[in-house]
Amino acid sequence: MAYRFAFGRPPAVAAQAMVATSTPIATRAGLRTLERGGNAADAAIAAAAALAVTEPTSNGIGGDCFAIVWKDGHAYGLDSAGPAPARAEPLSPVPQSGPQSVTVPGAVGGWAALAERFGSLGLEVLLSDAIDAAECGYAVTPRTAEAWQRGRRVPEEYLPAPSVGEVVRLPELGATLRRIAGEGPDALYRGEVARAIASVSWLEEEDLASFEARWVEPLRGSYRGHEVLELPPPTQGVAALEGLGLLERSSPRLASQVRCMQLALEDAFARVRDGADVGELISPEYLDARRRQQPHAVVGPAGGTVYLCAVDSDRMAVSFIQSNYEGFGSGLVAPGTGIALQNRGACFFVNGAVEPGRRPYHTIIPGLLLRDGALLGPFGIMGGFLQAQAHLQLVSAIVDDGLDPQAALDRSRFRLEGETVYLEEGLWERDVELQQLGYETVRDTNSFDFGGGQAILVEGDALVGGSDPRKDGYAAGM
Repeated sequence: MAYRFAFGRPPAVAAQAMVATSTPIATRAGLRTLERGGNAADAAIAAAAALAVTEPTSNGIGGDCFAIVWKDGHAYGLDSAGPAPARAEPLSPVPQSGPQSVTVPGAVGGWAALAERFGSLGLEVLLSDAIDAAECGYAVTPRTAEAWQRGRRVPEEYLPAPSVGEVVRLPELGATLRRIAGEGPDALYRGEVARAIASVSWLEEEDLASFEARWVEPLRGSYRGHEVLELPPPTQGVAALEGLGLLERSSPRLASQVRCMQLALEDAFARVRDGADVGELISPEYLDARRRQQPHAVVGPAGGTVYLCAVDSDRMAVSFIQSNYEGFGSGLVAPGTGIALQNRGACFFVNGAVEPGRRPYHTIIPGLLLRDGALLGPFGIMGGFLQAQAHLQLVSAIVDDGLDPQAALDRSRFRLEGETVYLEEGLWERDVELQQLGYETVRDTNSFDFGGGQAILVEGDALVGGSDPRKDGYAAGM
């Protein structure tokens, strides 16, 4: 690997283990967990819980999560997304906020499933750093402060929006986390907290009590001698794989990346549904035929998400993503709990109507790279509809251009929205070549709209990691 440092920031390097997240406290929580004897799964849960406190503008225990776990040569997919109420009305148009945008929050169920199958320390230990941050307070970091101040539908329980460096305490959220640490996931899905969630949403207590996280088989696609793993529907993971499959049949030029993603996103919008079989979209026969067709523009949903990853000394790797969907989600907080409830149900607009008891299209996708059948590393980039596009750009930067994880994350991105290609600064001088091919372009100055990610790669006996400069966190190891 050739190390090409962008913005003068080198990658993190470690011999034993590494954690990469979007806030300093979350990275520290993951490292402390490893120091306590935990493994990568433990570190991921501890970091995810800390992010639920320190970056509430994007995620929380009222949202969903997904993960890919690599252990002993095998990959395991965790799908912990909750459905609409079983007795929901099949509404159209689909509510974008409020009580009828709320789906069952799957994050806590996902933490518990991951801890039970792969963890070693238990939730009481794993949630301790998050509880401390919520109850004792934490200083708000710059990007989180900005997102908080500009956020839509910020619940009154989370107002006024703090400024950079202001110490925030979330005692009700801390108390709920403490209950989960002591009682397990039933502390959220049954009893007093479940009643509080049901009281402000259209969820019923039975919807919460019946929720279970699922273990699924990851989808796999090839890209220039590497294997890329993504999760199946209801996530848009197949869009990243199809885009890369098309790009492998083309060239890694900017214009090719844009066109390949247009084709893949169009297919994802048409085919990704809860429980759908999308294997055909990444078959060689389909990709060979699809690359010769013309794309049609689609406009995707927004998003508010966090991504993290961890690799331990045994080279277990966890690629983990967690989201409220849009900022603080629905704008609702379950009384007395501090839980901001997601508005993931807004994504039923892709389906055309709310589907009772089913999950909507999911934007959030964890990724994993393999080389010669062995772990290369976990990666992911948050950012709503951008995520599949950003996965393609990151994988191409690593595989085609040999960039280290930090430089690959630093690189400027494009973002497709309908007929328009938005270009981050650093790609502005490329707008003419896209315009000559018929694309409408915008020189975008808002880095928030280009996501933020993390990645850790195995290089010989060492780990090399990066954390996106568009967020507040860092990658660190031991």
